[in-house]
Amino acid sequence: MAAVTARPEITAARRLVVKIGSALLVEGKPGDREAGRLREGWLRALALDVAAAKARGADVVLVSSGSIALGRGVLGLPAGPLPLEQSQAAAAVGQIRLARAYEEVLAPHGIVTAQVLVTLEDTEDRRRYLNSRATLETLLGLGVVPIVNENDTVATDEIRFGDNDRLAAQIAVTVGADQLVLLSDVDGFYSANPKEDPTAIRFELVEAITPEIEAMAGDPISGHSKGGMKTKVMAAKTAVAGGCAMAIMEGSVERPLTALAAGANCTWFLGQGDPHQARKRWIGAMKPKGELVLDAGAVRALGEGKSLLPAGVTGVSGSFGRGDPVAILGPSGEALGKGLTRYTAAEARAIKGHRSSEIAAILGAPGRSVLVHRDDMVV
Repeated sequence: MAAVTARPEITAARRLVVKIGSALLVEGKPGDREAGRLREGWLRALALDVAAAKARGADVVLVSSGSIALGRGVLGLPAGPLPLEQSQAAAAVGQIRLARAYEEVLAPHGIVTAQVLVTLEDTEDRRRYLNSRATLETLLGLGVVPIVNENDTVATDEIRFGDNDRLAAQIAVTVGADQLVLLSDVDGFYSANPKEDPTAIRFELVEAITPEIEAMAGDPISGHSKGGMKTKVMAAKTAVAGGCAMAIMEGSVERPLTALAAGANCTWFLGQGDPHQARKRWIGAMKPKGELVLDAGAVRALGEGKSLLPAGVTGVSGSFGRGDPVAILGPSGEALGKGLTRYTAAEARAIKGHRSSEIAAILGAPGRSVLVHRDDMVV
């Protein structure tokens, strides 16, 4: 008899990303009398879950919708789809309230928050991607809980994620999370829309996203949400390919992460391998745009799992920009691995052989201390 695959345990997450939808965070649908009011009690209860995860030693990132819904309530904008300019205006008003709300509920637990606003371009452009990743890694290393949202104040239809489910999955892969939880208005992934088809079956566990699974995805249900199950399956494909398990659960209950740990209804999509190894495979598959030749000392340092410093580089060839893949070679030209450089080819030539403390004087501006970080390298 084949072994039954156990569903992941939320309490075992080392790095957890939680996506909060607008319908959970903001009262009412557009046009309702209560529309646009923050659900403060629910948010305070969620803060208890975040504090508990932090106390277990987990890093936590929150990807939160709600800025447009909050802003349109303050501005008294009408129900229904808004023109782009009004959506951007509502986001500008709502975003400051959203950030303040998270700060106020998490500060009593000794948790520092940070606001991180991104657009699709930030993940598609490798330099921006690496900068975003470095910022998030630094914040998490300092114990901060980043609050991430799409930058709706400047994003246009052409550069939007379109739904924070997809954004959450991209952030999960960016930070190497092992678990992603989508707090939604449905309690899992169904074979059909359960509000329309009483025979719909909820999946407890999805081990592989097949064409049949994708075909079962439906459309949005709530008034605030832009994405339906289709975008959640798209998010799952991104997350699991990066080695991150993803859960879909109904999040309106108080302390939803506690409910998930206690066995609440949900659907888990299993990650494909380890997030760290998935990233290494991604880097290893890239075509190098240049080469870095190292001295013997740098080779030993890389063998000990350290990052590549400019001081250990003796030669630079090729034409590459920040974030581009480069081949890493030993003193005799032997291939050692690949990595994503944090400097352009011209900058790398200028700082090779120099100490990190000399970078600012050479380039005329402060720079990163490493040429290729160990997290952006496969050897």
